[in-house]
Amino acid sequence: MKIVNILESTRFTRSDIRNAYIDFSKMTLSLVAVVTDVIRDGKPVVGYGFNSNGRYGQGGLIRERFLPRILEASPQSLLNEAGTNLDPHKIWACMMTNEKPGGHGERSVAVGTIDMAVWDAVAKIAEKPLYQLLADEYGDGKANPKVFVYAAGGYYYPGKGLEQLKSEMSSYLDRGYSVVKMKIGGASLAQDCERIESVLKILGPGQQLAVDANGRFDLPTAVAYGKAMSQYPLFWYEEAGDPLDFELQAALGEVYQGSMATGENLFSMQDARNLIRHGGMRPDRDWLQFDCALSYGLVEYLRTLAMLKTYGWSPKRCIPHGGHQMSLAIAAGLGLGGNESYPDLFQPYGGFPDGVKVSNGYVDLPVLPGIGFEGKADLISAMRELA
Repeated sequence: MKIVNILESTRFTRSDIRNAYIDFSKMTLSLVAVVTDVIRDGKPVVGYGFNSNGRYGQGGLIRERFLPRILEASPQSLLNEAGTNLDPHKIWACMMTNEKPGGHGERSVAVGTIDMAVWDAVAKIAEKPLYQLLADEYGDGKANPKVFVYAAGGYYYPGKGLEQLKSEMSSYLDRGYSVVKMKIGGASLAQDCERIESVLKILGPGQQLAVDANGRFDLPTAVAYGKAMSQYPLFWYEEAGDPLDFELQAALGEVYQGSMATGENLFSMQDARNLIRHGGMRPDRDWLQFDCALSYGLVEYLRTLAMLKTYGWSPKRCIPHGGHQMSLAIAAGLGLGGNESYPDLFQPYGGFPDGVKVSNGYVDLPVLPGIGFEGKADLISAMRELA
């Protein structure tokens, strides 16, 4: 049993949308295929992975550093102790050979992309959905394929006014979502309050709005927004300031009593731990958004979950960023609080397997081997173009 090839392709996910910090007109991602010599249904098992939106493709790092290390390693050194499957932890250690500690930036995205493909292959070789494999190996064996999801959108783009914003959010609610999210920080505080109020007016019982500043604010602006939004029953106030400004996050928590969310731009267990130690996050109301596809993959995410447990945090306070099926599988297998979803954006990489519908804010994952990419026709078609 061995990995016989790893392929990478840089794909465009460009769009005219923008948040408070960046536009997506030149956005790319890396698509990876891990090809094994294991045969299932007459075909080699191939694991697929890609990085989440908002970070560019990492083809250079993948092809020059991480891919060669795996292919040059002894195949036996990458197997589990029984020799019956690939070992994601050993493969991860192989990728990180000769890498110094720290520097958790683009490198973590490259490793996380390959790691996703490895876990997809491992679950397919085991002939299990990834969520069940995770429940068996790292949980109590009881996966819960019913997962909370919220609809992320509300971006700024040319010509988009209040009516267009309300129409977009209404379309998510009509599709079964109970929580919708919109961007703030790309307009004035007064304009953003007007945008928030317009969406709040269309919400029904049991429906809520979250807002996301994408790290745009300094402390005075973050506090000013917090004070202004305290009058609104928001699901959360997300990433007010720079993701590494833990002092700002802590200071904001002293004046904003509603729920806060952050963590999507922290790319290691160590950075996540610093947020918990120094960011003033409150385990009774706040949310953590670490995204395995950007932060060295599931191998590192397991370390992050173990760290959170030592600080008294439940995995149910984790709702990962990214809107991809990998985090859905982790949520179902390890008991996270849910997952982000992009109903209309970043396709075909976001969303659910075909036929899966949102009902009262939840989806039920089908029983598909691996992460479940084969259940989404447009996505698996793009993946099979690579391998």
